[in-house]
Amino acid sequence: MKTKTDPGRSGRLSLLWLQSGGCGGCTLSLLGAEGPDLLTTFEAAGIDVLWHPSLSEASGGETLELLRRLREGEETLDILCLEGSVMRGPNGTGRFHMMSGSDEPMMSWLDALARRANYVVAVGSCAAFGGITAGGSNEVEACGLAYDGRDAGGLLGADFRAASGLPVINIAGCPIHPDWFTEALLQIAAGRLNRDDLDEWERPLAYTMHLVHHGCSRNEFYEFKASAEKLCDQGCMMENLGCKGTQARADCNIRPWNGHGSCIEGGYPCINCTAPKFEEPGHVFTETPKISGIPIGLPTDMPKAWFVALAALSKSATPARLKDNATTAQLKTPPTDRLKRR
Repeated sequence: MKTKTDPGRSGRLSLLWLQSGGCGGCTLSLLGAEGPDLLTTFEAAGIDVLWHPSLSEASGGETLELLRRLREGEETLDILCLEGSVMRGPNGTGRFHMMSGSDEPMMSWLDALARRANYVVAVGSCAAFGGITAGGSNEVEACGLAYDGRDAGGLLGADFRAASGLPVINIAGCPIHPDWFTEALLQIAAGRLNRDDLDEWERPLAYTMHLVHHGCSRNEFYEFKASAEKLCDQGCMMENLGCKGTQARADCNIRPWNGHGSCIEGGYPCINCTAPKFEEPGHVFTETPKISGIPIGLPTDMPKAWFVALAALSKSATPARLKDNATTAQLKTPPTDRLKRR
């Protein structure tokens, strides 16, 4: 990877990637990008990666010197990416996470670099909202770049705008799908990413225009409210097992990971990991809270009375095949053609 931009290649953009409080899972997901792969995307977009902790050879003093030049404005920074939450503890000092080789906390570097960058991108829900790192009592005082959970602010403040005029671009997910990042990157490089391309949480509409429910292979079970009772069952996981696919904003089941996988395809309910505070649902992830037998979390934009009425009607019309298959680990009863005479 390049450690500085090449002045002989006009029109190319520079990108710096830093990591803070997180697991590195978004980078791991990005390394699995296909059609094109991550490095091909960078090249196709005309982006030079100044530094990435997993992809770059530079380290130590060489990296610190690069960061210093960027912070002082001696070198252009077009895109700043953060993976992982901002660690502000203890007591707002940021000293729980110091920039290696320096006597400054990572959050100070992030603040200064963000105010130099043309675009600031939060990669993953930790960088966007605090995420898993901010769960529980949050002793490390983790937050996102522009949000602290659902509250605007974070490290940079609610009114922060990068040099491009855009707020922090929150590519939320735990981890993100590689295409969510590469699509946003290509839009930025083409000068085609505008405020209207972001939703109310500043997430790209390219993936949050959809619900996880869209494209789910269990939709027929959902339509007839033929519900799974345990994780290995084939039925819909909304009623009993905490699935939030009808509320979660993402296209996980339309363009699954590695061409096939998603949480639901793997037999686990959607936990709405693209949303702020998903890590604190107030109940076990695999349980659906109910009042008088009715799930608290109803499908997005659907009135409660309609859901109750339609659910009752659907259950009364559930085909025997779906009832049989909903509570089995493998489908056992096939569809039949009523017009075929035996």
